[in-house]
Amino acid sequence: MKKLKQYWTAEALEKDLGDPLNPDNPLSYKRVIEIDESEEFPHEEIRWLYDWKLPHYYIPTDCGGEFTSFEEFVAFVRVLSRRDQTIGIAFTTLFWSFLNWMAGTPEQKQKLARFIMDDYGAMCLGYSEKEHGSDLINGDLTATKVEGGYILNGEKWPINRATISGVSFILAKTDANGGPKCLTLFMVDKRQLDPEKYYNLPKIYTHGVRASDMSGIGFKDCFVPDSMRLREEGDGLELALKGFQITRMLCAAFSHGAADTALRTTLGFAVNRVIYNKTVMDLPQPRRTLVDAFLDILICDCETIPAARGFHIIPEQFSVWASVVKYFVTVRLEEMVNSVYVVLGSRFYMREEHEFGIFQKLLRDNSIISMFDGSSIVNLHALILQLRPLTKYRAKRNSRTMSALKSRLEAIFSLEKSVPPFEPNNLELFGRGMDDSLQGLEIALDMLEGLKNSDEVDPEVLENLLMLGNLVLEELNAHDEQISQSKFEYGHDQSPELFEIAKKYCTLHAASACLHTWLYNRSILGEFFAQGEWLVLSLHRLLRTLRPLPYTLSEVYVENVAQELLKLYRENQHFSIVPFQLAHSQTTEEKTHELQLQS
Repeated sequence: MKKLKQYWTAEALEKDLGDPLNPDNPLSYKRVIEIDESEEFPHEEIRWLYDWKLPHYYIPTDCGGEFTSFEEFVAFVRVLSRRDQTIGIAFTTLFWSFLNWMAGTPEQKQKLARFIMDDYGAMCLGYSEKEHGSDLINGDLTATKVEGGYILNGEKWPINRATISGVSFILAKTDANGGPKCLTLFMVDKRQLDPEKYYNLPKIYTHGVRASDMSGIGFKDCFVPDSMRLREEGDGLELALKGFQITRMLCAAFSHGAADTALRTTLGFAVNRVIYNKTVMDLPQPRRTLVDAFLDILICDCETIPAARGFHIIPEQFSVWASVVKYFVTVRLEEMVNSVYVVLGSRFYMREEHEFGIFQKLLRDNSIISMFDGSSIVNLHALILQLRPLTKYRAKRNSRTMSALKSRLEAIFSLEKSVPPFEPNNLELFGRGMDDSLQGLEIALDMLEGLKNSDEVDPEVLENLLMLGNLVLEELNAHDEQISQSKFEYGHDQSPELFEIAKKYCTLHAASACLHTWLYNRSILGEFFAQGEWLVLSLHRLLRTLRPLPYTLSEVYVENVAQELLKLYRENQHFSIVPFQLAHSQTTEEKTHELQLQS
């Protein structure tokens, strides 16, 4: 398998964090459980990450940082989140800095970069309000223009890391008449405020991520200078929605981290627990449950990783792709975590038993991810508003547009291709009907047909892939027909039927992404990936939610995927299409062998 440069940072961080089962290591399971029980913010662990210089990877290179790609970013956030989502989420409030990298002046960018790197500063996001939730336009926090700046009045709640953060991105109403241009975004630096004019709201006690600084912030006749305003008055809603395109997609990394730990800790139990004279893993039902969980991780990999790359290549399409990822990946992996605990048995509910009780913690923590940065309903609604343009664009494609599309697909999905710098100014509020992943489905099917003349793929596997790929195309055509016949209303009065249609679009999107990812990476991601049996099972698993299909296509494929899962577990590698090495504590035998090699 080819070593990919964009995963070096994640591997280095993983190595330095060490085995999470070793209680003495930073972010060990034992330590994060202690933090959770105390409900105290993990200052020491966050400081360790700052000292490691991880914040530099949140800052673009043109601002003095090390950020190069969202693919690299997703990989190291997964490393954090597989140990502890509380710390992963608390630390990664730093990604709200992208609002500044996207909209700030050169002076604002340099100020924030210095604040992060030199002052170990953090930031938070104040959009929602207690009485209005995600209804941003009807918020009550106001910014009244005065000479040299604005006067803020009102509260934002709930906010992760509100009290501890030094910088708050605050969305305020600057036009009392309302409408889409009534909001303005401010990068509020608490160090420059009159401490008598702002206040922190009490800590919110939550079901999961209990050690988070979950609270809020309020302002009472608080002056902020013009230099804290991002862009112009009235640009706030547009910036907020474009910022969500970035952060919604990146939330998938939190879910991936939890999914890896949920599967790993359950599999560790299953291979060692003996019942009915067999290990749990040797029993057919638990074995299949864990195989299906592994397939879900691979499916979501194929959706998340190319999306991270797509930011650099087709940012104008991310009003669609970000909503798909935020809904499909976070919900799918949440369901996956909820499915494997039956294998772990009663231990999933215990706060101390089996790997320090990490499973019960991640089960609680992970349930919030699908709510972050817009709930599942919010993201499906955002997608509904674009389904008609997507359908119309598909119907109008021609040979010229398909040729350009094929070139973009390779750049997006081929992991060995470098990506250009991210251009946030190319983000758009609406994708104008474009969605390369699904609209390139016929290209993928043509590429599958072309493999018939080679001996690169087992004929039976290829036959299954063609059959399933064509079923995906049939469902996509049926989806387009549903859209053309459905009743559509602008605003929030969408029918439940349209939400189901949007869910179907997400499933088809994932199936198409799986095909593209396999086609463009067969030669670089190892033998298991190249054989394609996992892909047959994954497409079949997705399609079974849309139409009646047999329970399985091949028990041989299932067993081969089970063997790969066990191999990755025994070799302590990441459960992923890119299975890099994880840190682990050496046994006495391994240490002796290493010393022998060195001598």
